[in-house]
Amino acid sequence: MKYISTRNNKKAIDFESVSLKGLANDGGLYLPKDWSIENFKFSKKEIDFQNIAYYVIKNFVGDILSKADLKEIIRKSYYNFSSKKVTPLKKLEENHWLLELYHGPTLAFKDIALQLLGNLFNFFLEKNSNQINIIGATSGDTGSAALEAVKNNKNINIFILHPLNRVSDFQRRQMTTVKSSNVFNIGLEGTFDDCQYIVKKLFNDKDTKEKKFASINSINWTRIMAQITYYVYAVKQLSLFENKKISFSVPTGNFGDAYAGYLAKSKLNTSIEKIIVATNENDILDRFFKSGKYYKEHVKSTNSPSMDIQVASNFERLLYDILNEDSDKVLEIMTNFELNNKLFIKKGAYKKILENFKSFSIDQTRTLEVIRDVYKKYNIILDPHTAVGYAASLDYLEYNNDHTVVSLATAHPAKFSRAVSQAIGKNPLLPSKYKNIFELEERYEVLENNYKLVKDFIIKNTLS
Repeated sequence: MKYISTRNNKKAIDFESVSLKGLANDGGLYLPKDWSIENFKFSKKEIDFQNIAYYVIKNFVGDILSKADLKEIIRKSYYNFSSKKVTPLKKLEENHWLLELYHGPTLAFKDIALQLLGNLFNFFLEKNSNQINIIGATSGDTGSAALEAVKNNKNINIFILHPLNRVSDFQRRQMTTVKSSNVFNIGLEGTFDDCQYIVKKLFNDKDTKEKKFASINSINWTRIMAQITYYVYAVKQLSLFENKKISFSVPTGNFGDAYAGYLAKSKLNTSIEKIIVATNENDILDRFFKSGKYYKEHVKSTNSPSMDIQVASNFERLLYDILNEDSDKVLEIMTNFELNNKLFIKKGAYKKILENFKSFSIDQTRTLEVIRDVYKKYNIILDPHTAVGYAASLDYLEYNNDHTVVSLATAHPAKFSRAVSQAIGKNPLLPSKYKNIFELEERYEVLENNYKLVKDFIIKNTLS
């Protein structure tokens, strides 16, 4: 399998290079050059997460990994999840299910991709006796999942930028209490979009071209690839006893998770009716899916902070697809967007979007109402991001009650105890692993929203 950039589809590289690199030199995002996907069917006993993950992922690695190596990497990535099913389904109503994606070591859906990516990094680096420096931005969950995946690795230094005072206390402490000499946390005095901008600029800076930088954000194709797996797994489970049309409600800010669902539907021919894009009040994606207009506004701080994003990185990958893989056009549009903070999609391309997506924006008041209602009705505590997706599911089912909707539960509620407590009057129980997290010493660098300051700090601490 070869990969090309959304901004230049003439130069192709292999899966190993894509995994270690993340962002293309031209600023574009990597995608498979072609989508020759193997058709696969499973008997009832073959429907387990690791097995489906293997058959999905092997399409994308080519001959870079042997069958045995890929199976071992998948085994190592998911053996320590708290559920043997890795991403279990829970039935709420006849037409509404919850897909629990928070059973990994850091209690968020990001573990599913980052445990795999961490093991891939280690495999490739050990094979080539190499070292890299991982640079990442986080709106809350990516950072801790990435640190968990690569901490104490002698071949990796990792730098995570988070927006200061814009992640939950628990999320911050999951990152800043990691005791490992290869971990560098940066609290940036700005928004997640500012963090993301600095990371992208570092990858395109001529002074850092030789620094062996790698990305762990969802701009890294391997993140997207790994997330396709649970859509396929969920559909295969549901199809054993249900024939209704299946849609997925995805709380999203950076669009990576929703885009993975779109690929499961459009490229792997998984039986998915719609990807329901659920945003909070930072509704750039909802506005786009309703109008074809994509324009940046100021970031609002909300009670679902991991979605407090106005520039959705993975949107460019969708743009490449709906523009018939015209990389020159994508380059032109994204260059203009970077200058003017807005872009528009013509009617022909917009029609393709409507065939695959539905979107909703959920405000903070309703988010708390949903947490309260679900707790009262099912004795289940949702985190605020899952509540956003759940609310969007209800809105979708109101007009499509002959469908089945799977709401993605993206994080453990303990990660957002302030919002949960506000909704139901008590804090969710902390998992035993994190009982003393609020007593541990924190270690992080607070830096101004200044590119040169961040760049100098990272260069000073990189592995050569």
